[in-house]
Parts: sequence; structure tokens; C-alpha cells
Amino acid sequence: MSENKNYQHPDVQKAENDELEIDWMEILRKIIAIRKTLYKAAGVGMVLGIIIALSIPKQYTVTVTLSPEMNGDKASGGLASLASSFLGGGTSSNNDALNVTLAPDIVSSTPFVLDLFDTRVQTLDGKLDTTLVSYLDEQKQPWWGYVKAAPSLAIGAIKSLLTEEADSTAALNPFQLTEKEATKVKGLRQAITANVEKKTAMTTITVTLQDPKVAAIVADSVVAKLQQYIVDYRIKKAKEDCAYLEELYKERQQEYYDAQSKYAHYFDTNRNIAFQSIRAEQERLQNDMSLAYQVYSQVAQQLQVARAKIQEEKPVFAVVEPATIPLYPSGISRKIILIGIIFLTICITGGWKLFGYSYWLKIKKMI
Repeated sequence: MSENKNYQHPDVQKAENDELEIDWMEILRKIIAIRKTLYKAAGVGMVLGIIIALSIPKQYTVTVTLSPEMNGDKASGGLASLASSFLGGGTSSNNDALNVTLAPDIVSSTPFVLDLFDTRVQTLDGKLDTTLVSYLDEQKQPWWGYVKAAPSLAIGAIKSLLTEEADSTAALNPFQLTEKEATKVKGLRQAITANVEKKTAMTTITVTLQDPKVAAIVADSVVAKLQQYIVDYRIKKAKEDCAYLEELYKERQQEYYDAQSKYAHYFDTNRNIAFQSIRAEQERLQNDMSLAYQVYSQVAQQLQVARAKIQEEKPVFAVVEPATIPLYPSGISRKIILIGIIFLTICITGGWKLFGYSYWLKIKKMI
């Protein structure tokens, strides 16, 4: 008897399969029944997709790849070590606080972005030749962007009427930016990105703007400014040491010249005098001159090492992939946007007609 508990009559199984088949067939019949509605939904989706696709401005992306010099121990083979070995000095390698992994933070920093504002850019058609900060005002945005920004624009217009207009020629202050400047800084941070691969230290700079030539110019400018920023940081300490040794060198040189002049003058004046006191003073002046020369010589050696260290501390950047004007826009194509919106409107309309409307009627009756 226990073996027959799960037994089902063949007619029952057939009935269940028929019922399942009838359910799928019913859904297919409903879809066929609402095909005109789906056609209308596809038309509406096409119109909506065309409007949205044409409203989104084209974006062009430029990518530059850099291979910076790895920061290793330079004490064994650098110019400063060679100078110190010849001159008898010594150098020690130090751990640099700035390395290639900080490139993304440097590129997104407010002072760096503000420094890009004055970059001269030119559109591909040649109609616009201005600064980057002025070009940002010429970039287009979707119509819903203007709708979203309408309240803030109205508030800004009212404020401009009630307050005095700020001097546009005044220097930018990173400590206190205006709302308009902060918006542009935020936009450039999103348009300019930097990524560093930890294993190879390869740095990739990406710039995305609406004009291909402007994007290439800005990418090239970002690379140049990033290189100069890192170079200035790396040689800043070496320059300060060199400037200090320059002053010290001049002082010790003058001290040596003074001691030499005193000794020569005293020796010429008392050449034929054989007093012991004269000889003692002459010997003292000669010792002072020798000591001044030793100090002067040591400072001169240190100055040569410091000058060599400035060149040694300059990092080397190899541009693996330079900035080039892109031929095609980046991002999602307009065809994909159009097809996606049509498919979405058909799915929403079909789901509502097949399932949503019936559930809505049930909920409405329960209420």
C-alpha cells in the first residue's frame, strides 16, 4: 500500500500537463490580443528613445599612458653619488613622500584642477578658441539637466541682482570658491581621472569632454602639469639645499680671500724684518688662511654634490600612449539607447496589461 501513495493515474498527469500548456497558451493569446497596444508602446518608446538619444550630447574620451621612473636606491649609481665619490663626500638615499600612487589624488586636488582653468583650448571645427574655464560654459547638457538646474539658476539670478557682481579677473582662491567655480571644479574632477596599476606603476590619464580636440589638448596639458608637479616636488628639497650651500660658499670664499689678503699684505710689509713676533704673527695669519681654504674647499665640494643631486632627483616619465584626437565618441551609442528604451516600454506595457491591471482591479475591489 505504501508504494501506491505517490502513484498518480495517467489521466491526472495528462490533465495537469494540459493545464500547464493551456496556461502558456493563454498568455500567448493575451499577448496576441494586446499586440496593437504593444505596437503603440513600441512607437511611443521609439519617439521617447529618439528624444532622449538626441538630447544626450556626444562624449569623446582621450587616454594617455605614462610609465614613470621607479623610485629606487640612487645612492649607488646617481650623479650625486658619483660627485661625492670623486669629491670625497657621501650621500644617503631617502624615502620620497611623493610616489606614483598619489597621481589620482594629485589630479583630483582642487589646486591642480584650478591650475587647468587657464589652459588654452580649441574646438575641432575651429569656431572656439578660448580657455578651458570658458569652454565649460559652452558644453551642452540634456534638457532635463536644464530643468533640474532651473531653481538654482533662478536663485543665482536673484542673488546677482541683490549683490554686487564679483570681479571676474580676480585670482582664484582655492580656500574659498564661488558656487559657479565649485561646480566647474566638480565637473572637471568627473571628466579627468587617473588610475595607477600597482604592480607596474603604469599611470593612465583619462579625459572625457564633448569636443575631441579639446579632450586631447586637456589630456596633454594634464600630463605636462602632473609631470611638472612631481618634478617640482622631488627637487624642491635639493634646490633648497643647493641655495643654502650657494650662500655658504660665497661667505666661505670671501673669508678665504680676506685671510689670503691679510697674509699677503702682512708678509709684504714685514718681509725684511727678522723679529720673532713678526714671524709668529705671519705664521698665525698663514694658519688662518689655510683653515679658511679647507672650509672653503669642503663647502665647494658639497655644493657640487648638491648641484648634481638636483638633476638626479628629477624623475623620468616615458609616455607609452600619447594624447590623440579620437575619431569616434565614447559611451553608449544612440542606437543602443533607442533599442533599450523601446524594449523597456514594451516590457512595461505588456507587464501592466497581462498582470498589473488585473492585480490593480483586485486591490481596488478590496479597498
